[in-house]
Amino acid sequence: MSNPLSYGLLAARVLMALIFIVAGFGKLGDVQGFAGYLASGGLPAVLAWPAILFEILAGLALLIGFQTRLTALALAAFSVVTAALYHFDPANSAQMTMFLKNVAMAGGYIALAVAGAGALALDGRLRPATAA
Repeated sequence: MSNPLSYGLLAARVLMALIFIVAGFGKLGDVQGFAGYLASGGLPAVLAWPAILFEILAGLALLIGFQTRLTALALAAFSVVTAALYHFDPANSAQMTMFLKNVAMAGGYIALAVAGAGALALDGRLRPATAA
């Protein structure tokens, strides 16, 4: 049976998944441009496709609540790394806002990793006795 916590965790998963799903699909429109952006932060351009696939697949996994704790930790790490490599510029207030947005997202992903997916998730269906 579902409870308010389960609905709250579902809302959190949906909202936190959307940013990665939309961003990943958006990058498909200009993979070469994204590869150049990766290179501008010091990462090899060859990581463009793996990054795009990660964003889409991890976002979808979080959305349906599959391996939520692991996925949330991976998204937290991704958010911190991208914040540090692409947005940390104390002289640029817009970039610092993006940096703090990524850091805040990481905090939310860590909270999901701790709380779990809730009963309204694939994880809850696979292990109903241990779902939060």
